[in-house]
Amino acid sequence: MTFSYSKQDFPSLEAAEQTCWLLTNGLGGYSSATAAFSSAMADQCLLVAAKSPSTRFCMVQRLQESLQVSGQSYWLSSQNFAEAPPEDGWRQLEGFTWENGPRWDLQAGGVRITRKYGLLHKENTAAVVYWVCNDSPQDCVLTVTPAFQLQWKGGNDEKDVSPVWDGTSLTGGPIPLYVQSSTALEAFPVERETYFFPHDAKDGRRAKGTGYRCVRTALAVPAGSTGTLELVFSECPITQTGSAIVEASEQRLQELLDTSCFRDPVAKELSRSADAFLADRSNIHGQTIVAGYPFFGDWGRDTMIALPGCVLALRRYDAARSILHTFLSYERDGLVPNLFPEGQEDPAYNSADAPLLLINSVWLYYQKTGDTAFVREAWPALARIVHAYQHGTRYAIAMDEDGLIQAGSGLDQVTWMDVCIDGILPTPRHGKPVEINAYWYNALCVLRELAPLCGEDPAPYAALAEKVKASFGMAFWLPEGRLKDVINGTYEENQIRCNQIWAVSMPFTMLSPEQEKAVVETVFRHLWTPNGLRTLSREDPAYHPAYGGTQKERDLAYHQGTVWPFPLGAWYMAYLKVHGYAPAAAHRVRQWLQPMEDILREGCVGQIPEIYDGDTPGPSKGCFAQAWSVGEILRVYEALEAIESTQ
Repeated sequence: MTFSYSKQDFPSLEAAEQTCWLLTNGLGGYSSATAAFSSAMADQCLLVAAKSPSTRFCMVQRLQESLQVSGQSYWLSSQNFAEAPPEDGWRQLEGFTWENGPRWDLQAGGVRITRKYGLLHKENTAAVVYWVCNDSPQDCVLTVTPAFQLQWKGGNDEKDVSPVWDGTSLTGGPIPLYVQSSTALEAFPVERETYFFPHDAKDGRRAKGTGYRCVRTALAVPAGSTGTLELVFSECPITQTGSAIVEASEQRLQELLDTSCFRDPVAKELSRSADAFLADRSNIHGQTIVAGYPFFGDWGRDTMIALPGCVLALRRYDAARSILHTFLSYERDGLVPNLFPEGQEDPAYNSADAPLLLINSVWLYYQKTGDTAFVREAWPALARIVHAYQHGTRYAIAMDEDGLIQAGSGLDQVTWMDVCIDGILPTPRHGKPVEINAYWYNALCVLRELAPLCGEDPAPYAALAEKVKASFGMAFWLPEGRLKDVINGTYEENQIRCNQIWAVSMPFTMLSPEQEKAVVETVFRHLWTPNGLRTLSREDPAYHPAYGGTQKERDLAYHQGTVWPFPLGAWYMAYLKVHGYAPAAAHRVRQWLQPMEDILREGCVGQIPEIYDGDTPGPSKGCFAQAWSVGEILRVYEALEAIESTQ
């Protein structure tokens, strides 16, 4: 798909900064900026280099660009500053286009400039290329001055950086940065600039950051002629031109589109978007999934939720096997990492859902591939997970006498609604969470089905599954046609939350068809929006309509009504299920998905964000690109195309 924006879309810098773009390199590194080519938050950088998804360095913050023609000087770059007037290059912006990467068309003083940016796959190498067409009667000069950060991602302003330029590279940061230009690079004494990041300011994050300038390049273009300027940035000595890098970046994105297994143009775009989250982890010699850009690394829970859509739906089975093998190898006490180890650090295993979702992902992988050898390899870890949940493991995760799983104690939050801020649990779910028990039943059924393939007896898993099914219905079902959110004897038991939808959408479920349909209808009435599901009914006294402000204010709203796109995938899958996967149901879901192209156009182009406000989901918030948001919607398109192919 091509997303085009004109001058009318960007009447101000603020408007232009509502749209951004993202390129990733398959290592956890990325490039991102706004449509104005500015940084509206500290984590938007033109080159974030990565050794792994959690070892990242902000190297190139931005590019200062100016054009001199006919005795006048124009900014082509845009940026807000804490201690200086903003650069207003957005006024020269004629159009911004995203197709196989970002492209800007600018015009000033009779000179037309096209800017493109690219990022190499599996390398920490980025490039910008300018094409200058001087239609004016005077010579012009384009000057580009990079601003470097040279710090650990998230470490901006922790200490002053003193970049040292040796003619080919910059030192002074955690890793070197090589810089190459198609025209001469001129060094000058280090200058410091202090940014103001409006998107960080409104979300209560640190609103200021620092960059350093010490080298510039310029291109003179005579009247009536054209010229090209290229800049390349890399952690390694540079061997390619900027044009070659941009072309390779665009070609790879086009190939992802061309080889997509989807027919629907939105689904094809999302399949390309999904690739942005796949990354290598050198310390485990395997692949993983980055939870979201620009804030998150790779998390166990997010990986298991994103994997079915972002990997299996795209038929990338080698990647799926690598990811699953990684998590299986890190199983300890029936748990898998929610946060991956880095270097000598210990993994964080504080997730009650990730191990059960891992079992589900192995099942879905087997359903797609018939890979019995992998199932046999995975079996010991899968069996240990079930055994640990039966007999108790860390974080108060254990099976009760009724066969249901209880989890969490103290300040430990082990479901996805896991916020703890200043000793406050905005969404306390200690007890027996509904989705954990839906996953638990599903896991028992999966082992029942896989046991014969591994020479094991399925009977114990089948018997326990029946016990869980009976207990679940008695404990969770409410006569008004919905499920309790958690069993813990508190007010929170009866809150209407989106977690109940997974009791309908998992491969193996416990409710009757009538009950499942009632749950789907309840969730629709109270929680559904075209952008996602609310995390809490608007009728609840604890409902928060808006997400924003300080971190504490944000966390208090995070799961208290905020709209999340990823549960919407489960709701659509549940809707199709309770309507018998009929063509009419698929048609209805298609109608509901019509706003998806507008969702991809807003915020980060081509991506689905982490969250929206609860009352009126408008501008996206949180991570501007979220793996499980993309993956879960892709699963819906996969289901729709399967239904439609039989008509």
